[in-house]
Amino acid sequence: MRGPELRLDVGGTGAEVTAAVSAAGTERSPIPRFARLLCDDAAMFPPGLAPLPEAVPAHVRHTSAPYGELVGPLVVAASVLDELTPLLPVGGDPVELVVTLPEGPARVRDVLAGVADLPVRLRALEVAVPESMAATELLTSLDGAAVGESVEVFVEVPRDARRAGLITALAATRYLAKFRTGGVRAELYPDVTELAEAVSAVVAAGVPFKATAGLHHAIRNTDPDTGFEQHGFLNLLLATHVAAQGADAGELAGVLADTDGEAVAERVRALDDAEVEAARTRFRSFGTCSITDPLHDLIGLGLLPPSLTENERTV
Repeated sequence: MRGPELRLDVGGTGAEVTAAVSAAGTERSPIPRFARLLCDDAAMFPPGLAPLPEAVPAHVRHTSAPYGELVGPLVVAASVLDELTPLLPVGGDPVELVVTLPEGPARVRDVLAGVADLPVRLRALEVAVPESMAATELLTSLDGAAVGESVEVFVEVPRDARRAGLITALAATRYLAKFRTGGVRAELYPDVTELAEAVSAVVAAGVPFKATAGLHHAIRNTDPDTGFEQHGFLNLLLATHVAAQGADAGELAGVLADTDGEAVAERVRALDDAEVEAARTRFRSFGTCSITDPLHDLIGLGLLPPSLTENERTV
């Protein structure tokens, strides 16, 4: 059970993220603690829509690149699991997966059974909440699926009146939250006030979260092609930090709205190890259809060394 004082889950993505951002380590990593395992590889989802036969080998190249510690698991839909086997590398570390279930929890058991037959490591499930499903029904279904402790379950929190009640319900479980922060239409982007209130709520409840969609760049920006106002993933990290420090939703909204890249980068650079661990314990990762976009943004802001891309190939 979780309360306002967050307790780490044992195993799974949470334990790995916590180890990555908190361990002193004996080897010097080119990826600073705040960015380790920050970017889940959602190449197959909009707007990237990479075909599965391209996405899998590209993910393997990303994770073995000098910037590999930036990259989290490959995110795939449950519907493509049957197509994975011939695409997976032979030998070496297994590909780590996050599997999405956009129709809800009904197929969780099927996914667990399907993954068990694959040479992969399942890190997490992302489960949507059907419109007709109450929080109690959802949690009962997830509990009944008996997901192992090594697999985290992120519940996509709806952007409607169910949000507050679902976050409260999640606080009494091992399950985590997932927020949708954009999409292919302008109305899919929550404004800074809505996102600030959501982050404030989960931090207060002690529910870790991830984000997905729309976080194409480090800093809040206006997309030149679509005109959409897009959130920045560093803004979101800083908003989580100030929420953990006790700031209210109004202050979080100000952080999310900041478009001054140098100022945001300097604030991130100034976070000490304890502050980074506190923020990343709460904000686990975000899904991105491009690993290279956040990589290049972080290099451009001086937060990663340019040498990470010296031998970069197209992936």
